[in-house]
Amino acid sequence: MELLAIITVLILIQVLFFGYEVGKARGKYNIKAPAVTGHESFDKHYRVHQNTIEQIVIFIPSLWLFGYFVSQNVAAVFGLLFFVGRFVFRAAYLKDPASREIGFMLGFAPLALCLLGTLFYVGKGLF
Repeated sequence: MELLAIITVLILIQVLFFGYEVGKARGKYNIKAPAVTGHESFDKHYRVHQNTIEQIVIFIPSLWLFGYFVSQNVAAVFGLLFFVGRFVFRAAYLKDPASREIGFMLGFAPLALCLLGTLFYVGKGLF
């Protein structure tokens, strides 16, 4: 489970980094709290951070459930895909939000596979 712990910490550091970028953009574009809009570049950073938070709330528990019940090694691969996918999502979203699909799918696919894989594996044991 050490590998899953390392990947989880990397994902948490990633979300902190995205949050740092929001704060930096807030200062650069003079967006005073509690405002969450006001300049397109700030808005993009804010949405990347918020979307990542929305995803990890579901992804991290599903990653650990999959790792515990199904496979730690496969879960680690899914975790790395998610991690890389969030950076791809970020780069695309900051350039043009309409181009975020590949990065989104690199994060969403592992999330869905973790959830469905765990449900299938645990569910089959009940029948």
